[in-house]
Amino acid sequence: MKLLLVEDDPLHLSYLREQIGGALPECDEVFEAANGQDAEALARRHPAADIVMDLQMAGRTGIEAARTIWRERPLTRILFWSNYSDEAYVRGISRIVPMGAAYGYVLKSASEERLRLALRGIFLQNQCVIDNEVRGLQQRSLGQSGGFTESEYEVLVDIALGLTDRAIAERRGLSLRSVQNRLHQIYDKLEVSRPEAAGEEPVLNLRARAVSVAILRKLLNHGALERAEAELRGWLAGRTRH
Repeated sequence: MKLLLVEDDPLHLSYLREQIGGALPECDEVFEAANGQDAEALARRHPAADIVMDLQMAGRTGIEAARTIWRERPLTRILFWSNYSDEAYVRGISRIVPMGAAYGYVLKSASEERLRLALRGIFLQNQCVIDNEVRGLQQRSLGQSGGFTESEYEVLVDIALGLTDRAIAERRGLSLRSVQNRLHQIYDKLEVSRPEAAGEEPVLNLRARAVSVAILRKLLNHGALERAEAELRGWLAGRTRH
């Protein structure tokens, strides 16, 4: 068995090596990368290697690297090991996991026993292993428990990028009324409303307020917006060509 460890913190990397030694005596080769770009290169050089991947790294993030690796080798088993349980990360991963892929998401605060069980469950038994805290976010990400549907989340990201209602409708293939309905649903779910009485001058810009609350609630973060910005530039470039 071969493992690729993608982690930019030396202490966390040392801890991972120790836990892998105890949990996976079957592992006879370990490769290491400190960022997503190096991870992609090593994954190509060692296509049989399974992966333990940090999410937040300088330069190319874990989600971006995993997306590339899974696009090239969809059966690669990946354990995401992170300090963060932000919904933005959970949604980012759910969008890129290939059908039938074994993967996991374990927080760095998890116990040694939990991490070792995850390592064996994913890499030896082909199971999906998700921390309970992360699983709760996954359920909300699928539109359960009062969470956002995928379409609502896309509109939330688009208003964070500064798109108008008409531009969102064009980009997402929606009617203008559908976009406005989704905006109202977003405001309701974020509990965003104007405090002024009818007829008074507005105090809050609801779009900006919704984005601010979404960031505070970790629905959006820097990594999610960075990826969305790159996708938007591609869409704008294609729109200009047409």
